[in-house]
Amino acid sequence: MSDVDILLLILIGLIGTFIGTLAGGGGLISMPSMLLMGVPIHSAIAATKFSNTLSSFSSFYVLFRQKKIDLKTAIFLAPLGISGGITGGLIATSISEKAMTTAAVFLLSFALVLSFIRKPKGDGHSTTKVSRKVYPLLYGIGIYDGMFGPGQATLQMYTYLHNGFSYLSAIALTRFLTFSSCLGAFSTYFLTGHLNWRVAPSLAVGSFIGAQLSVRVAGKLSSKHLQFILRALTVLLLVQLMWNLLN
Repeated sequence: MSDVDILLLILIGLIGTFIGTLAGGGGLISMPSMLLMGVPIHSAIAATKFSNTLSSFSSFYVLFRQKKIDLKTAIFLAPLGISGGITGGLIATSISEKAMTTAAVFLLSFALVLSFIRKPKGDGHSTTKVSRKVYPLLYGIGIYDGMFGPGQATLQMYTYLHNGFSYLSAIALTRFLTFSSCLGAFSTYFLTGHLNWRVAPSLAVGSFIGAQLSVRVAGKLSSKHLQFILRALTVLLLVQLMWNLLN
């Protein structure tokens, strides 16, 4: 792998994770970019899970240090992410990417409409517990993340916002559950020999930088700005997913 390829992977990881941390959808930047570079699909997914495991935990830790989330809440939800990621990784070869993309389009469309009907809470940390009614949804999102992933963070953001969390708390929980599901998925890709050690470290470096930048930017934005970013990127994400379905 050339120095240019390494720099490209770092840049891909940085941009994808920066956007993905703020509103989700980073996978639709990193995945197609790596495929265009000639990285095999399973190796690209494995590299993404490896980099997201590291970057997601690093951004969660920053927000945890800022007291934006209760550690007990995050740890209590960890089994959902880990089990979902493992399940998704194991069945990745049995369900088509098209089927999962179709499901993502439906869920994201529903979440976008819901965001205009039900207004999320304000900037205050008003809720510390996730309703048990959304556990199956979080587990399902973890499965989707383990199998493919683009849009999973956006779905998680909407889930936490409409459960009463502030934007920064929703970002913190999303990053922790992303860490959990990616850790589970990464273990399956690693054990099946799909991890390319020439690709994954470079992508991880960029992802780490992008994660650190995004959580610091998020802390300087109001809830209205973050809501606009989330909705705008959701629309772009839907357009990209539907384009993938039609081609």
